[in-house]
Amino acid sequence: MMISANLNTYLIIAAVLLVIGLYGMVQHRSLIGMLISSEFILNGAALNFMAFNRFVAPNPAVGQIYALFIMGIAAAEAAIVVSIIIAVYRKYQGEDPEELQDMKL
Repeated sequence: MMISANLNTYLIIAAVLLVIGLYGMVQHRSLIGMLISSEFILNGAALNFMAFNRFVAPNPAVGQIYALFIMGIAAAEAAIVVSIIIAVYRKYQGEDPEELQDMKL
């Protein structure tokens, strides 16, 4: 039996991606590291949708549509966050989130 023919394999990999993303969000001290960690979390969610699409869903297009939607959200998030990071770096000459706590809204 092939390892890729089992739903549990995909769910375990997605859970590992989620844990790596959550650990990175807590552990990283830079905004870029947090951005990469959030991408891990979104990729874990997309992998879950694709796994359930392959093994459970009667309509195969549903999981693929959700995965494409997640990819679009991830691309938009990356573009917005990178532009915010550039603006913050220009103003404060650094990207450490702890130094940016005194920002006024």
